Amino acid sequence: MSDEPTAGELADELLDVLATEMPLMATFDNIPGHDHELRDVSEAGDVRLRERAVRIAGLAARSTDPDRITLGVVAHHTESLLTRLDARASEFTLADPMVAEGVGVLSWLPQLAPSGEQAEEDHLTRLAAFPDFFAALADRHRAGIEAGRTPVERAVRNAVEYVDRFLAAEPNPLLVPPLTGDREARRDRLFAEKVRPALTAYRDILAREIAGHGRPDDRPGLCWLEGGKETYAGLLKTHTTTGVSAEELHETGLAIGRALDEEYRRLGTALFGEGDPVAVRHRLRTDPSLRWRDADEMITTATEAVARATAAAPGWFRRVPSAECVVRAVPEADGPSAAQAYYMPPSADGSRPGVYSTNAYRVTERFRFIAESVAFHEAVPGHHFQACVSFELEGVPELRKLVPLSAFDEGWALYTERLADEMGLYSDDLMRLGMVAEDSLRAARLVVDTGLHALGWTRQQCVDYLTEHCVLSDVEVSSETDRYIEWPGQALSYMTGRLEIQRLRAFAEENLGEAFDIRDFHDVVLRNGQVPLPVLGEVVRDWVELQ
Repeated sequence: MSDEPTAGELADELLDVLATEMPLMATFDNIPGHDHELRDVSEAGDVRLRERAVRIAGLAARSTDPDRITLGVVAHHTESLLTRLDARASEFTLADPMVAEGVGVLSWLPQLAPSGEQAEEDHLTRLAAFPDFFAALADRHRAGIEAGRTPVERAVRNAVEYVDRFLAAEPNPLLVPPLTGDREARRDRLFAEKVRPALTAYRDILAREIAGHGRPDDRPGLCWLEGGKETYAGLLKTHTTTGVSAEELHETGLAIGRALDEEYRRLGTALFGEGDPVAVRHRLRTDPSLRWRDADEMITTATEAVARATAAAPGWFRRVPSAECVVRAVPEADGPSAAQAYYMPPSADGSRPGVYSTNAYRVTERFRFIAESVAFHEAVPGHHFQACVSFELEGVPELRKLVPLSAFDEGWALYTERLADEMGLYSDDLMRLGMVAEDSLRAARLVVDTGLHALGWTRQQCVDYLTEHCVLSDVEVSSETDRYIEWPGQALSYMTGRLEIQRLRAFAEENLGEAFDIRDFHDVVLRNGQVPLPVLGEVVRDWVELQ
């Protein structure tokens, strides 16, 4: 009898490793055993993660288990974890709440309202860990500077401002969730005696020790750091799950941008009597009537779009999630640095719905016409459907249900923006033009992300390209640019994944002819959880052959 672990056992072990790396995400996804933890951001913590990942990778490579899908997922995630550890991003990534360790804790923890006595005790343990966590993180920043792995100076300033906003918030987000018994008083003491002093000390270290050592705006990409081009190549593979090069992606983005001009001509002529794509984009950017009046209008429009898509979904999907998706505003403290919108999946126990958050920061400067495409992407039938279908699968390892693969989930979400047009969900041509504008952004991401991190672009080059080729307000151009600088490679996943899903759908339609059913295709794409694109290709080809 073999002692070889099964693919499922390897997946479960790896899930625990990834939960150790991202304990707040683990709590959000109801992965047990880590609710009392903050990440160990020390060098020693990274070494322990590496040792566990290398062991699992070796076992997966030698495994004879017939579950090749799970083994493929395990192989990708172990390689990606090792790539992240090699990148040492905690040393020089400071300001983006989605990836920077420090401000990430401040963004995530208030969203994890504890429920039950043990959850409340775990929450207090996390708060008590603030001094050690932020001291270790400051040491990593210092080590990065010593080794020449410096942050971008602008990000240092942004991180200081983020912490300042967090400390000035009344009431503080960490003091909002009600606790039972004496735990609320204990929390308040922890905040006064440990949390606030730890954050103040971290803020002062950023302002006094880290500031002044950062890279200028004309050297924001990884390629300006020693070994940065190799690091970026690894992150590119992590986020696209493919072996495509930065140069190929750059050219693909340029080509898609040129092709979209025809849609700008057609829809611009119909709406504005203007067929020049540059003039159409200028009109969309500058016409004040195309912006939001207030946050209420933004939330209402998104809510109505989600409801419309939910009603139409059964005609296009075999599986419709049981969990609700609600629309909320991005937390006020996150607004200046957050993306224009994002989605958080529901809890596995049903206690928390899926949440689509839309950014109302400086809302009157933001564009109304992208509201529906973004809602379809983030909520229904985009991330909400993909995440919930994964959660509800049976006989699939939790790793494949819970751990995101950008090329898969962002590729799916972008695919659904065009699918929504097929479903008749856009309310008018203006919203359809918003769909084209969002495609322009995802095409431009291929250009600017590779431009920044592989080709040596300055921050201003990125700003100029987005301004010319996309339909973004000045505030969005700035926040998008800073996001790409601090999250190398992630922006490539959207269009890379969408193109592959479209290619596989065309392959299935061509080979199945009249037997092709869009509901079955969508079921095949979603029913295995989140998988790398090469694995998805094998799944679809096997399905076509079996028909």
